[in-house]
Amino acid sequence: MKSAQQPEAATANIIAVVFWSRDGHTRALAEEIARGCAEAGHPAMLFELGGAPVPWEDLAQARALIFGAPTFMGSLAAPFKAFMDETAAIWESQSWQNKLAAGFTVGINRSGDKLAALQQLAIFAAQHGMIWIGQALTGRPAMPGAGDVNADGSWLGLMASDATEGEAPITAGDARTARA
Repeated sequence: MKSAQQPEAATANIIAVVFWSRDGHTRALAEEIARGCAEAGHPAMLFELGGAPVPWEDLAQARALIFGAPTFMGSLAAPFKAFMDETAAIWESQSWQNKLAAGFTVGINRSGDKLAALQQLAIFAAQHGMIWIGQALTGRPAMPGAGDVNADGSWLGLMASDATEGEAPITAGDARTARA
């Protein structure tokens, strides 16, 4: 796990964005989420899973945790699921109880069973006694590639679709949704 952005405030005042990304799409969303948090006056720190050990103490001190992973085969990607499984001791102590939680996922298709991945994240947060925060971006019914916010029409959390090959890893609309 690596920290891509260092907060100016103490760890207790930050929002931790914990994610795993294979091809950069989830990372691009995480970066936009952190940018949106900072623009709203809430420092955010990125924690990318893989490589370095998980900084459990930093996560314990964060006031909110935003979880993200790509959806593979209708579920969260295995490396993120492994992180979830590693939280058993935290679950036993309920030390994340009453922290704010939110989630995001990205997949190849507009549906791609991304709702199942967000439900998995929401249940994970509920098991830890966390308070789940959805998104309230209504937008208008979107057309693929139109650049609209909340193009996949998800209120449980952010759903994004891989951008067309040759473009940025996420669409402009998904980037705006992540910042919001």
